[in-house]
Amino acid sequence: MNFDVEKIMGLLPHRYPFLLVDRVTEIEPGVSLSAIKNVTINEPFFQGHFPGKPIMPGVLILEAMAQATGLLAFSGLIEANESTLYMLVGIDKARFRGQVLPGDQLKLQISLKRTMRDIGMFDCKALVGDEVVAEAQIMCSAQERDS
Repeated sequence: MNFDVEKIMGLLPHRYPFLLVDRVTEIEPGVSLSAIKNVTINEPFFQGHFPGKPIMPGVLILEAMAQATGLLAFSGLIEANESTLYMLVGIDKARFRGQVLPGDQLKLQISLKRTMRDIGMFDCKALVGDEVVAEAQIMCSAQERDS
């Protein structure tokens, strides 16, 4: 199964320039997900991070992984509807091991570790090619959106 950007936007509330998942390439609902973010020089953050040496900010790599956890959660853990937001509630063991540069394809690999009291804990990796550039355990929770 694979999700294009239209399906992704149907599940996540994020929009340009903050939607950081372009395609889901593989999914086992409620278990694991692989997705990609195509990184281009046109990204607005490259203007200031850093002039003359553009590098994708680590917090945005974490955000891309968090958005991918939401897609995995909506695929099998919780019911997605317009009133549901999947909120980041914690990040543990975050490590950055490489840089993400314009022209790279950021591969996101997410797996559900466990759920506890409506909170999902996910093991997350971000890769460029076969090199792990970031990893973290991310916790998210489904919450009702205020009207």
